[in-house]
This record gives sequence, C-alpha cells and structure tokens, in this order.
Amino acid sequence: MGAGATAALAGCTGASDDPTYEEGEVGTAGGDPRNASEMSAAAALAPSGTNGAASSLDALSLEGHEFVVQSGYKGATVRGTVANVSERTVSYVEVRVRAYDADGAMLGRYLATAGDLAGGTEWGFEVLVLTSPADVATYDVAVLGVPE
Repeated sequence: MGAGATAALAGCTGASDDPTYEEGEVGTAGGDPRNASEMSAAAALAPSGTNGAASSLDALSLEGHEFVVQSGYKGATVRGTVANVSERTVSYVEVRVRAYDADGAMLGRYLATAGDLAGGTEWGFEVLVLTSPADVATYDVAVLGVPE
C-alpha cells in the first residue's frame, strides 16, 4: 500500500522516479588537480548522499550548465542555474553530476543541494567534482526535487 501511495503522490506532483540527465562537454578546461589540503577542503564541503525522496519534477528546469576549473579548493566544478517554473515552493532541490573519462567509465557522482526554492525563482548551483580536471572528458547533469 505504501508504494501505491507514493506512486499516486508522484503522479499528482508531476514527479518521476528516474532523473533525466543532460549531457555536458568539458572542452579544453585544463587546470591542475587539487593539492592535498585543497582536496580535503573540497571533500568536506561536498554533499555525499542523495536524498531518496528526490525525483524529477515538472516544476524544476535546468536552465544551463558548464564545466569550469577554478583555482584553490573548488577546482573542477559544474556550474549552472535551476529555475522553479511553478508557483509553488520546492522544499528540496538536488543537482546530480556524473563525470566520465575518455573511455566512458564513470569517475563519480557529485551533488549540490538547496532548500526552499520559491516558485518563479532561480538557484545558481555549483557542484564540486572531486577528480582531476584532466581525467574528466564528459559529464552529465540532472535536477531533482521534493515538492513542498
């Protein structure tokens, strides 16, 4: 009965359990890998666990994204914008990034999260990619959420 109630709720909120990933290109980002202290700082600041209640929502739109290499602990990142195109607040937003090497092997999955994204507003996200920029050939990104 619990699974049926969850499925019914997902249908009412415009939610889907499967995230839709959008591909991104790394291009010639270049850049040096983080040193040990920068990696420690980045790992401490990067969210590590996905929210099991998060799913694709019609209310959330991925407006754009890019792979960028920054100096210091931020290093390899994916930056972009998520818009809440509905009139209702989304209580939790999660951006997932999967990074791949030149052979297509996944290097890892990385996250950024936000809470209480009001209807009609945008959130500028930044996902820390905890691998050397030289190892990343491509990435993909998805946005999920939990309705209010």
